[in-house]
Amino acid sequence: QVQLVESGGGLVQPGGSLRLSCAVSGTIFSTKTMGWYRQAPGKQRELVATVTNVLLTKYSDSVKGRFAISRDNAKNTVYLQMINLKPEDTAVYYCNSGDPPRWEWGQGTQVTVSS
Repeated sequence: QVQLVESGGGLVQPGGSLRLSCAVSGTIFSTKTMGWYRQAPGKQRELVATVTNVLLTKYSDSVKGRFAISRDNAKNTVYLQMINLKPEDTAVYYCNSGDPPRWEWGQGTQVTVSS
């Protein structure tokens, strides 16, 4: 059974930065496309970034140029570096397999952007 443990969220002012981490176990991580998703209050969960097993990346238009997804196969971990954060980035952030998500969701990590 795949386990996903997200961390690194917090409260940050507009324009600030955060780095999220997601530790993955129970699968051959290095072969999988990974994705970061987010769910804002009252909204559906959306895909914001993916990274393939050969390090090809894709981003939603709303985060392109501000977010960077990366992975460390030796640590079975996927990261999301976020800069120039905006209040509309406020959400619970989750990792999962790249679109579509195939595994049971972890607890997520809360990101709140507010002054």
